Amino acid sequence: MKINKTSKISGFYKKSIDERIDLISSIASLTEEEQSLLFKALDKGLADRMIENVVGTFTLPLGIALNFRVNNEDVFVPMATEESSVVAAASKAAKIARKSGGFRTESTDPIMIGQIQILDVDDVATASEKILQEKNKLLTVANAQDKILTNLGGGAKDLAVRILTSSFGKMIVVHLYVDVRDAMGANAVNTMVEALAPVIEDISGGRVRLKILSNLADQRLVKSRAIFDKDLIGGEKVVDAFLESVELAKIDPYRAATHNKGIMNGIDAVIIATGNDFRAIEAGAHAYAARNGQYTSLTNYWKDETGNLVGEIKLPLALGIVGGAGSIHPTAQMCKKMMRISSAQQLSELVASVGLAQNFAAVLALSTVGIQKGHMSLHAKNIAMMAGANEEDIDRIANILIKEGNVKLDRAKELVKKE
Repeated sequence: MKINKTSKISGFYKKSIDERIDLISSIASLTEEEQSLLFKALDKGLADRMIENVVGTFTLPLGIALNFRVNNEDVFVPMATEESSVVAAASKAAKIARKSGGFRTESTDPIMIGQIQILDVDDVATASEKILQEKNKLLTVANAQDKILTNLGGGAKDLAVRILTSSFGKMIVVHLYVDVRDAMGANAVNTMVEALAPVIEDISGGRVRLKILSNLADQRLVKSRAIFDKDLIGGEKVVDAFLESVELAKIDPYRAATHNKGIMNGIDAVIIATGNDFRAIEAGAHAYAARNGQYTSLTNYWKDETGNLVGEIKLPLALGIVGGAGSIHPTAQMCKKMMRISSAQQLSELVASVGLAQNFAAVLALSTVGIQKGHMSLHAKNIAMMAGANEEDIDRIANILIKEGNVKLDRAKELVKKE
């Protein structure tokens, strides 16, 4: 039987877990061994090699966001998260965007920045000029540290010099720009800047202190855009309400923090599922949001000539598909296979699209029915479980809590006692 490789699957949430696994496995060509990873904890020996002082593993639910179409390609989106509504919200937003073709993306080359801090320089201007004059030599030394990367077309491409003033006086900071190809790049960049430190000390006459990668990867930017059809979200009045809502995130950091947190709900879930470093992405995204001196929204929305809502996200995403935990964690490898990812840029473009979808869904709920209505069904089920409800009673008790408008633990316990 020919399998339709689409990310649009009707009634997926109604199917049993085994039915979902069978369907996704058929479409994504997962082997029986890969399927067995879905409910299997990380191997004890592998966990012990990944971090220190291992005593066990910690499991998060892994869901699949559906309906995503990115650059004319359908894709499943594996999301590892503990928060209810995230997967459903992303799927809903992707379904709305799908009517207008889905998400369109752009991305720059995967350039990471390595920083070298130089102190105790008497004449920072002259020392900076000397460093720039020796740029070719410095790039040669840097690229000698990673022949594999340079053979793949990556490596150190350029450098820049900044002069900063601090309580210790003026200092020079050298930025080394490295194309890391399909890696996140931390190890490659750190190795290069460490090798450059003694050479730069000789050139500048100063003393190098820090030599490390920057997580503000503002040379590695990704943009994703989608059109959300006005008729699918309630008409132009809803579009106007949406635009009024997002305006606050542009001008107020208190709202922008929560606005961007919603974006990261989606982004982090995919990053964790693929074995990437979500802390690095969080740091870079929030620093980028404050790049102009005030913390603001990572997304932008406007109304097109036909009255539809257009959304766009732009942020740094330093993701990799080779190296790091993602290359040794078997479930992360399976997730990347499920997504049919062939490059770090492709992964970054998909992740940015998920962030936009997540943000759209959250703001749509906030500007119409309110965020609690969307959360309430799953929240009520969690409360029922916390109250000790049996598996067969969870849905029934949750429905009673919602109907009464009293989704509280004490009421759930009362209902459980009546059983």
